[in-house]
Amino acid sequence: MTVDDWLAAFAAELRRRRVDPAALVAEAATHLRDSGRAPLQVFGPPAAYAVTLVDSLRGATAELRRAPSGEPRLEATKIIKRYGRSTVLHGVDLRVHAGETVAIIGANGSGKSTLLRICAGLISPDSGHVRIRGTLGYCPQDGGTADFLTADEHFVLVGAGRGSSRTEARAQGRTAAAALDWPRPGTSGVARQLSGGTRQKLNLVLAGLGDPDVLLLDEPYQGFDNGSYLDFWQQVWRWRDAGKAVVVVTHRLGELDRADAVLDLTPGSPR
Repeated sequence: MTVDDWLAAFAAELRRRRVDPAALVAEAATHLRDSGRAPLQVFGPPAAYAVTLVDSLRGATAELRRAPSGEPRLEATKIIKRYGRSTVLHGVDLRVHAGETVAIIGANGSGKSTLLRICAGLISPDSGHVRIRGTLGYCPQDGGTADFLTADEHFVLVGAGRGSSRTEARAQGRTAAAALDWPRPGTSGVARQLSGGTRQKLNLVLAGLGDPDVLLLDEPYQGFDNGSYLDFWQQVWRWRDAGKAVVVVTHRLGELDRADAVLDLTPGSPR
């Protein structure tokens, strides 16, 4: 099935279920273009994927949403960031509580990744401040792994920085990888030999090593197939239910019901 055939079948199924297909089809097309993979590998059958999205849009996951009850774990206040003469972030506020998941959305260039990098301490804002209560895990949109290290070596290296023994870090990493449908990371070779989706699973596993209190995830499912994508959200909910504060940068508008709150960085949008 070609990409065009898949998108046409997906749109037809959405219309049959009385959902305007325009935005969702455009979103799927963008993801397919970025991943470079076949649609059946990424999303599965178009009718089944349409059912998943329609259920989400109509609130099938709404019962998972809840008001925050824990203390604030991440507070970013009046963040301003400029690159040359261009201001990317205009006084942005973000507060995430323990046991809460926040999705960050916005047009390309609206500063989603920049805000996450500021919260992770990788770059500094021009104005404003960030406060983290507890430990932090960060999953970048790309990069973040060393080409000539195996998955187990990544687990041990990152685990050591978080106080885990080699055995503990390796076991925790392998368990987290299996939850993302990557059952044998120890036999996968060095990172440069991994597919894009598997390498991103490695990034996601590394973010969660050491049981951090705050998780910052920048479009962490790039290259995932539909099954791994659903596994990802199950992991997010497990983190949330364990009292973590989780931030997910996403361009998938169909998944916003999966988060407890949404921050839209599109210029002119209400904060």
